[in-house]
Amino acid sequence: MRTDLVDRVRDRLVNGGDAVTPARVAEAIRTETGGLVGHADLLAAMRQLRQEFVGFGPLEPLLRAPGTTDVLVTSPGEVWVDGTAGLRRTDVCFADEAAVRRLASRLALAAGRRLDDAQPFVDGWLPGGEFGTIRLHAVLPPIAADGTCLSLRVLQPTAHDLDALHVLGTFDTELAQILDAIVGARLAFLVTGATGSGKSTLLAALLARVPGRERVVCVEDAGELRPAHPQFVRLIARQANVEGAGEVGLRALVRQALRMRPDRLVVGEVRGPEVIELLNALNTGHDGGAGTLHANSPEEVPARLEALAALGGLRRDALHSQLTAAVRIVLHMRRRADGIRRLAEIGVVSAEQGRAQVRPVWRDQPGDGQPRWTVERSLLDDLLRAARAADRGATC
Repeated sequence: MRTDLVDRVRDRLVNGGDAVTPARVAEAIRTETGGLVGHADLLAAMRQLRQEFVGFGPLEPLLRAPGTTDVLVTSPGEVWVDGTAGLRRTDVCFADEAAVRRLASRLALAAGRRLDDAQPFVDGWLPGGEFGTIRLHAVLPPIAADGTCLSLRVLQPTAHDLDALHVLGTFDTELAQILDAIVGARLAFLVTGATGSGKSTLLAALLARVPGRERVVCVEDAGELRPAHPQFVRLIARQANVEGAGEVGLRALVRQALRMRPDRLVVGEVRGPEVIELLNALNTGHDGGAGTLHANSPEEVPARLEALAALGGLRRDALHSQLTAAVRIVLHMRRRADGIRRLAEIGVVSAEQGRAQVRPVWRDQPGDGQPRWTVERSLLDDLLRAARAADRGATC
């Protein structure tokens, strides 16, 4: 099918204003060709134009493939996919740079965002569909020097339980029992790690272990956490529309969650000043709360939270005081080179000279390559023992 004909048909569809349907596409093609078009050319044009106006275009097969977590476009002829097999280049390609830009602009519009020369980058959420919720990021030239860059991150609802993660090799039998004990003891915890390390998957599995009589209220940017729990309530943040109005952020939702009688409060990902409301909540009787946090290691958690709390005006000493009183455990996830996501470290939050410190009590692979408990294990044992004693006292 000639490129100039496809361009004319595309212009006709855009200027028509009505919804783009297969019938409209076929009619536009026949109008532009005077009806003199063969079946093969008609089907080829309809296929190409459908990719222009509907769904994710040539990226759809990649998103549909089981295990896909990211689809990355760095140029018209360079499309990458990440998933269970790791990052790899695909044979998918676009016709030209303009085709990549058109797809990025259309997806931005679907996310309620603006993407053009005046606003050359976008970060947004696409509505959940057959591929799950998708996070969109795009950058236009000349900011993206080699052409439009498009990144799609697939956020599938996390449904694994602890037993399934044990089978997958995320942790061994002993640690499965320890994790169960942490949830049962109502110890507040953070799950840390890099993007794609399995933080949300582990958090959902742990929340599924919360007793069904307890009400769990969760605040998220996207509906990723869906544990098998009978009283799991989700509040989802909303971005501003193209006019910049209507935003409902995580910080406001944390305050709303506190009014919903939560037994446990969860923030799907702590990424901004909402950390202040979360720590306040965990210090006012909401034991057993949880969240995830991007961090390179458990030891870096206090510094990371310092930076986030500073965005909300909380002083450093106040943050450390709140942190040591609120959070007890840090569970660090890591994705290995072979793609397996492992629980890499368990740390206990303690106070030293007025500053919060995360002391490692277990590591997956120390110097000799064998997982083991550290000399600080007693810190975790003491927390679990104290929680059991308090529980016995409450039931007497």
